[in-house]
Amino acid sequence: MSVVAAIDCGTNSTRLLISEGGRTLDRRMTITRLGQGVDTTGRLDPAAIERVLAALRDYRGAMDRHGVSKVRIAATSAARDASNRDDFFGPAQEIIGVAPELLSGDDEARLSFAGATAELDSNDGPFLVVDIGGGSTEFIVGSSEPEAARSLDIGCVRLTEQFLHGDPPAPEELSNAVGSVRDDIE
Repeated sequence: MSVVAAIDCGTNSTRLLISEGGRTLDRRMTITRLGQGVDTTGRLDPAAIERVLAALRDYRGAMDRHGVSKVRIAATSAARDASNRDDFFGPAQEIIGVAPELLSGDDEARLSFAGATAELDSNDGPFLVVDIGGGSTEFIVGSSEPEAARSLDIGCVRLTEQFLHGDPPAPEELSNAVGSVRDDIE
């Protein structure tokens, strides 16, 4: 069996999964905040790019130690929204050896559903999968495959940067964040 890897470059975290024949060999998650400031500027911050690249260098070492023969790397909401995503994609490809794949909100929803329901009996469905990320949240309904999906620009990084400025947040900040989420979901 071949050893494969998947890398998810999200708005808040960068994740690695190394597997052989369905058995997990290595799983890692690093908070990298690629989406820092993207909602405001429309660009990836150079410091955020470097944090992700540092994680990818570490992941490359793990992949080499495990003898990974095939890897898929995907980027989500922050990269979708950034006008300078190629500033990240080029160096990421140099480190990992393959180009990052930019997932649409629908692609992200489909993959989230597949991962969340992989070990569930589709006869027990339909299922609602809610994938809350740093830049977006996906709502997916289906049994054996997605029947309906919606990706909204609601995520922990976006909400924190837009509304939550104190530590702890002031009651008014929390109220504004909750109100914004309710409006978006409606």
